[in-house]
Amino acid sequence: MAEGDEDLPRDAKIVKSLLKSMGVEDYEPRVVHQFLELWYRYVVDILTDAQVYSEHAGKPAIDCDDIKLAIQSKVNFSFSQPPPREVLLELARNRNKIPLPRSIAGPGIPLPPEQDTLISPNYQLAIPKKQSSPAVVETEEDEEGVDPSPSQEQRTDMPQHTPQRVSFPLTKRPK
Repeated sequence: MAEGDEDLPRDAKIVKSLLKSMGVEDYEPRVVHQFLELWYRYVVDILTDAQVYSEHAGKPAIDCDDIKLAIQSKVNFSFSQPPPREVLLELARNRNKIPLPRSIAGPGIPLPPEQDTLISPNYQLAIPKKQSSPAVVETEEDEEGVDPSPSQEQRTDMPQHTPQRVSFPLTKRPK
């Protein structure tokens, strides 16, 4: 064994010798601890299952058959064999008999319709109908020369429409 192995537990020495026998020479020291944790967890799971099988059979203690059954159930649950090559080839032949559907999209990345995207506008603008006479916009310069109370005749000359928008002139406030 290497230097510093004298103070290691027996299980850690076994893990190191297993790694060495498999040709692994360079590894971090925490690898040994990870293997030990995996090993202990596996043994606890197997013994717990063996105890359940033993209690179910009405035995006072765990025996070799309970442990074998627990290991076999763990292997069947954890590891499954792939199907034989012939079965996979037959499945592939059957699947490949069906041709792929023709692509209706042109070149490039096919995009979803605009109404299904998140960047499509989710509002509609209500554009008011145009009136027959042009609207007059007043500015502050126009207000100075305008008579604040127009005569009755001026009011009747303008067409009577229901106003859609109301605006108020801005006045300057003295400071």
